[in-house]
Amino acid sequence: MSQTYKATGINLKSVPLGEADRILTILTREFGLVRAVASGARKPKSKLGGRGELFVVNHLMLSKGRSLDRIAQAETIESYPALSRNLAKLTVGQYWAETILNQTSSHDTTGEVFDWLCQRLADLAASEPGQAPLVHLLYGIVQLLHLGGILPQVDRCCLSGQIVDPGAIGSGRVVFSPLSGGVVLPTDEVLPARSFNAQEQPSAYGQPSSQRSALTLSAPELMLLQQLFRVREALPQAHTPPPELLALADSPREWLKVEQALRHYVQYHTDRPIRSAALLESCFPPSPNRSFSVQSDSITVAAACP
Repeated sequence: MSQTYKATGINLKSVPLGEADRILTILTREFGLVRAVASGARKPKSKLGGRGELFVVNHLMLSKGRSLDRIAQAETIESYPALSRNLAKLTVGQYWAETILNQTSSHDTTGEVFDWLCQRLADLAASEPGQAPLVHLLYGIVQLLHLGGILPQVDRCCLSGQIVDPGAIGSGRVVFSPLSGGVVLPTDEVLPARSFNAQEQPSAYGQPSSQRSALTLSAPELMLLQQLFRVREALPQAHTPPPELLALADSPREWLKVEQALRHYVQYHTDRPIRSAALLESCFPPSPNRSFSVQSDSITVAAACP
């Protein structure tokens, strides 16, 4: 890399520096993550002010520095203003950004992730308001896990290899264990006690007491999890969640539990928390009068008992 170089990048993180500057963490198509100083970006009339906002895509001219590069020029080519006008959509975008930051090392070539994020943010910005962004979030997380090569196993028990069928567990539950690599049948013969602690729960939403804590999933929660992975496998190039998933968006209780399981899995592999998750329950409060029920090989939405 020369002393001065060009890149196309999207801003994922911004930190104040001194009285008027900002340090931007930028995901570039050519060089992966780059940390660069935007001089004077916090001044009212700075040309770099708006170009340094979250999720703005710029053509950049940068100069190489010892620890931090410096932005010499920036020309905005895309932004997603609809995200800043909707807290739920903005939270989803920040969640994806944190996941990418936690998974990506500086100057790793991640053009595929860059293109994926720009397309996903455009789809998210155009999505219906309400609960749909929660489905977009989880569909995107599964795609990121695929791009990172760390997909969990959700159709078979990670220890015994037995097929795990949501319709067969009835009112029972299965275990989702990050340490074991995915879904595990909770039997003494199959799962040694040392593999997980089924009683361990998060100490606070978004702050698990252990990166290795396991969660239990009900049949509807497991079916949603399996649906996410099957759709990704069947439609690997699809950026937007298909209609059959979006049709279930109005009942977020089970989606939030699936998010919690996938978040623990991501945090276990990256050893870093996803702080944006703390906002999810306020953005997507569980509906008190709707829930999922499992009937044979399909999911139905039913009214919960009062």
